[in-house]
Amino acid sequence: MQIKDAVVVITGGAQGLGRSMAEDFAARGARLALIDMNDDMLQDAAAHCSKLGAGDVQTYNVNVTQEAAVEGAFAQIDAHFGGLDVLINNAGILRDGMLIKCKEGEITHKMPLQQWQSVIDVNLTGTFLCGREAAAVMAKRGRKGVIINISSVARAGNIGQTNYAATKAGVVAMTVTWARELGRFGIRCGAIAPGFIETPMTAQMKPEAIERALSMVPLRRWGQPTEVADSARFIIENDFFSGRVIEIDGGVRL
Repeated sequence: MQIKDAVVVITGGAQGLGRSMAEDFAARGARLALIDMNDDMLQDAAAHCSKLGAGDVQTYNVNVTQEAAVEGAFAQIDAHFGGLDVLINNAGILRDGMLIKCKEGEITHKMPLQQWQSVIDVNLTGTFLCGREAAAVMAKRGRKGVIINISSVARAGNIGQTNYAATKAGVVAMTVTWARELGRFGIRCGAIAPGFIETPMTAQMKPEAIERALSMVPLRRWGQPTEVADSARFIIENDFFSGRVIEIDGGVRL
């Protein structure tokens, strides 16, 4: 599939990796539908993508955990663009914490259900809802499409990330399942599992945390958002890629 003139929907598209991918596709003439919950960032991202050459940029303030809101947004996208070609399920949150803490035989902390559930809702349920609606639009229109789910190197399990790791493993399982279910409609599904990527969030880390993180990466540097965008572009443009995960982690193993 060619990116030029393709209709690309990106959740979490106003910031971080989502915005980086939006800008990359905009420069190649894609038509963009950006989904996020921050209006100011959405408008800024849309204006910048337009300057870079996007054929059309529309923004949608949507909470991906709300079924009716997601259904409404994809109905609007379908009506405005006359269908869609690519969905990138990028929206996600972190709420890290240990499962339990125990000191001298006394339990001092347990991960609250809300801390677990909030990550499940955004990272897993949000991915499911958006994937379902995108697939429905693609199948109804009878046109081939691509769904990309953003996973993480943490999908293998990582200390302090019970909730996050579970969701990132879950989206890979959905990727494989959808590839098998939706292939009959010409819809391909792939996943990207980034490692430590340089974003505004990593810029706020303490120096010792940065040193510890980079010590785990054989290449001894952060990954760049543009390298994740390169991976997404490969999946889109390679018409025989489906049901697989691209790991962009510099060789790190958690």
